[in-house]
Amino acid sequence: MGRAPALLALTVALVAWYELAPHLGTLTTWPSVLIVSVFLMPAFFGIAWLALPLWKSRRLLVVAGSALAAALVLSLLGTGVASNFAKFAALTTLGWLFLTIFEALSWVVAVALIIPWVDAYSVWRGPTRAITTHHASVFTNLSIAFVVPGGLPARLGLPDVMFFALFLAASVRFGLRPLATWAAMTTALGLTMVLTTVWSTNGLPALPGISLGFLLPNADLLWRRLLRSGQAPLEASES
Repeated sequence: MGRAPALLALTVALVAWYELAPHLGTLTTWPSVLIVSVFLMPAFFGIAWLALPLWKSRRLLVVAGSALAAALVLSLLGTGVASNFAKFAALTTLGWLFLTIFEALSWVVAVALIIPWVDAYSVWRGPTRAITTHHASVFTNLSIAFVVPGGLPARLGLPDVMFFALFLAASVRFGLRPLATWAAMTTALGLTMVLTTVWSTNGLPALPGISLGFLLPNADLLWRRLLRSGQAPLEASES
């Protein structure tokens, strides 16, 4: 099956799940966590994998703008399932668009090394904590929902989706290991969900796992490329 038919089939299956799940019996905590981490997150980011060739499309700016406009309109209309998919499409294409301004691999590595610390601060003491604690409805609008049977959805922040897409496309652009990168990042997101449940916390930062999912499976290639180019990881960000 080609990418386009597979993308359509996966999207239809996910939409059907989102429509059906609220009408099913409520599950206990761990089955719900496993459904999200083992099935829903990989399936959702499978959309990004199947749509990945679009990252180098000449019409990417139009696609990203259209997806963003659709996400805004659908969110205002309160169409939960449709806006959820539109937000995912918008942030995925924005991540790909953002990658186009990166001139060197070292820029991507620098971002992967810096953003986990920014995200951790934001979740534990900064803006994300303030929003999730005092403005839950705002976080609802600025996140992707993963719906479980009869229960409250798990949520992932929109910046997490954008950086996932950026790192995934970067693994293609710079000749790294795209499939291993996708698998490592989705696994890291699942583990983040599990640890959030184990530690009974309101949420853990997702970007550390996403960054590690990009860096670890490509570590040897990144090291050789940076040495060969004579660039330290932070040089590009300082220039």
